[in-house]
Amino acid sequence: MTQTASIFRRRTLRDLPKHVVILLILGMQLLPAYMMFQISFKDNQQFISNPWLPPNPADARYENWAHAFWWILPYLGNTLFVALLGTVGALVASVLGAYFFGRYRMPFSRLLWAAFMFVLLMPTVVNIVPLFMQLRSMNLLNSLWALILVGIAGVQAYNLFLLRGFVEDIPKELFEAADIDGASHLRQVWHVVVPMSLPIIGTLAITTFLGLWNEFLLPLIVLRDHDKFTVGVGLAYLDGEYVRRWGHVMAAFVMASIPLVLTFVFTMRFFVRGLAAGAVKG
Repeated sequence: MTQTASIFRRRTLRDLPKHVVILLILGMQLLPAYMMFQISFKDNQQFISNPWLPPNPADARYENWAHAFWWILPYLGNTLFVALLGTVGALVASVLGAYFFGRYRMPFSRLLWAAFMFVLLMPTVVNIVPLFMQLRSMNLLNSLWALILVGIAGVQAYNLFLLRGFVEDIPKELFEAADIDGASHLRQVWHVVVPMSLPIIGTLAITTFLGLWNEFLLPLIVLRDHDKFTVGVGLAYLDGEYVRRWGHVMAAFVMASIPLVLTFVFTMRFFVRGLAAGAVKG
């Protein structure tokens, strides 16, 4: 027993520097969340007098959360609408495109695939001016549909890059059996490609949803009416008021981040499963 305790003590001392480094990194990552959360229960005077520690429960300003909730509720609805429709549309287009590139070799298909891959090398900011002009010519400015369409198109290169490999690795015998049964291309996609590619589709769904939820630059440029703002733009305007009430601002920030945290917590196993499935492909 004494020998076991000695071994455990030596291992603890040996691993102590590593644990200290991990705790420091975690502390650095969680410090902004802690500051944001505890400031959300203060007014400006409490924040200035004691910025680092949470207030006493009796002095906490719980009304900050009620104010923040009613402030960002319309923005949450707009963002959820854009993120959900954009994610569904992006996945449908990506699966169909991956089926085409993974199953068929047609004239200029390689050139088209090279064009998609070239898009991955281009910074998104480069396309802002021509994208704005294109949306204006389509009468889509100040519309949530502009965010949805651009969101669907913007992730196609990345999604196709990942999905094509999964479609190519599906045994050809499954598609041949579907052809013999008279299945159309759409039925082959639904009954063969989707079930066999569910891990990576789940991963792409999570990353696409989070990307559309966090989008800031395009909504800031395209949207004009306050009732159409997404969460990112709405929070920017809240932060830019003449009198900055830090408790209201931080409560709104915390409330806006809750859907993202819940989404990742409840879908993390699907995200990891898709990454693991992609790591062993080939």
